[in-house]
Amino acid sequence: MTIKVAPSILAADYLNLARDVSVVENAGAELLHIDVMDGSFVPAIAYGPNWVKALRKVSKMTLDVHLMAVDPERYIDEFAAAGADIIGVHYEATNHIHRALQQIKAHGIKAEVVINPGTAVSVIEPVLYMVDQVLVMTVNPGFGGQQFLPEMIEKIAILDKLKREKGYTFDIEIDGGANDQTTKMAYDAGATVAVAGSYVFDKVDPAAKIAKLKEVTVD
Repeated sequence: MTIKVAPSILAADYLNLARDVSVVENAGAELLHIDVMDGSFVPAIAYGPNWVKALRKVSKMTLDVHLMAVDPERYIDEFAAAGADIIGVHYEATNHIHRALQQIKAHGIKAEVVINPGTAVSVIEPVLYMVDQVLVMTVNPGFGGQQFLPEMIEKIAILDKLKREKGYTFDIEIDGGANDQTTKMAYDAGATVAVAGSYVFDKVDPAAKIAKLKEVTVD
C-alpha cells in the first residue's frame, strides 16, 4: 500500500491547467486538491465553483474541495452541484461543524473535517464517526510553499490511534510542505493522503515527483 497523492492546483500553471491536470492524472495521482479561499478566513482569494465544474469535465480524479471560508455552509450546495467528490470544512470556520458535515453528506458525497495547526484533535472527536476524511493542516492555511510543521506528526498519530480503536475508516490527509521526506514521516504516523502543491508542480517533472511520493511510502 502507498499513500494517495492529491496534487494541489494552487501550484499549477493557471494558463495551462488542463495540461497540468492531465500530467498528474496520467502519473497516477488519485485526487485533485482544490483550495477555495474567501479572503477572510485566509487572506488569499481562489477558486469558485465554476473551476470545479470545468475540472470535472477534464478529469476522472476525485475532486477534493477544501473550503477555507468563513461559514462554509453558504458554499457547500454550490460546490456539490459543481461536481465535488469530497468537501472539507474547517472546524475553526463554523459554529456548527456537525450541521455543516451533515449538509455535505446530504448530497451523497464525502465529508471532511479540517483542523489548523493550533487546533487539537480532541475538539473534532465528536464528529469523527461521520466523516470520510480528516485533513490535518501541516502548515498554516492560505499560502503555498510553506515549510512542513513536524509537530503535526503527533496529531496524525493520535488520529490513527482513534481510528483503529473505534473502527473508523476515514482517510487522514496532510496539507502543506509535503515532499518525499515529510510525506514519509506522515505516512509512518498514519496519514493516507498527501496534498502536494509546490513539490509536484515545480516545473521539473511532476510525474516523477508523484512516483517518488509513492515510492517512499511502500509498505
